[in-house]
Amino acid sequence: PKGPGPLSLYTQQIFRHPLVILDAKTKQQLCFLDKVEPHATIGDIKGLFHRLYPHWYPARQALKLDPRGKSLRDDEVLQSLPVGTTAIMYFRDLGPQLGWTMVFLVEYLGPLLTYLLFYFRVPYIYSHSHAFTASPHPVVTLACACHTFHYLKRLVETIFVHRFSHGTMPLRTIVWNCAYYWGFSAWLAYYINHPLYTPPSYGDLQINYALAVFVMCELGNFSIHLTLNSLKNGSRNRKFPVPTKNPFTWLYFFVSCPNYTYEVLHYYQNNKICFTHVFSCPFFALYTLLGFVQMSIWARGKHKAYGREFKDYPSLRMAIIPLIL
Repeated sequence: PKGPGPLSLYTQQIFRHPLVILDAKTKQQLCFLDKVEPHATIGDIKGLFHRLYPHWYPARQALKLDPRGKSLRDDEVLQSLPVGTTAIMYFRDLGPQLGWTMVFLVEYLGPLLTYLLFYFRVPYIYSHSHAFTASPHPVVTLACACHTFHYLKRLVETIFVHRFSHGTMPLRTIVWNCAYYWGFSAWLAYYINHPLYTPPSYGDLQINYALAVFVMCELGNFSIHLTLNSLKNGSRNRKFPVPTKNPFTWLYFFVSCPNYTYEVLHYYQNNKICFTHVFSCPFFALYTLLGFVQMSIWARGKHKAYGREFKDYPSLRMAIIPLIL
């Protein structure tokens, strides 16, 4: 078979880009890549850079066209970027990374185990006379069961339901996330399992009502995660989530991220199981508030992204609270 002619080879050489990668902080040249193919993606370029600097694996790299600009996505193509005949990019080290599956396993396994330490009252947490004793209040056992079920559900979803891209999280961010989940879990467990703890003032009526809403929120959250999982199976065409025959997905008529809506309600109802009202334990109120603020930020970002990507996106939907936010 005939190979490419001299003109074809010359044309391929002409349209290959020289690429210079500079350090975003010092502007020092880190490498010069000669004749990079115009259809090469940022992911390809990261692979080439990784060959020269093995300790900077692709997930640890951020490449930008401007030192203070946004990081380029891995799927962006060189020829579609506003670069000259010699492309210049700026590199920033994102630090050690951890895959999303491992991130969630670490974040969720901690609260599961730390809570049980307080529930079984291991020595040196409370007074020595209460070591390995049990609370006389059934609601304390119920709270432990709800907490354990919630985090076991999260772990099962992480392994079997959630589908992650090849994205990662910086190790330093994981430390802060673990401090939030592990710290608040231990803090709340300390009060709920304390020998001086007293049940809610409204008794079984409040506990049973809160438990019913808690179960509904857990089922709703799980249903939404299954719906999101189904969107990523098979089809390459991106779609936005819509309500299904499952009643728990009908919140999609009103909000873009009902999984966060159910999660916030879960926080609140978990508090109602153990305390008279949300401010009976200020730390639980703070935990709920911080969780709501963070999930609202995520939900608003997702809501705006849906609106930009899909022209037929439902205008009635809000981000996380129907008709409000």
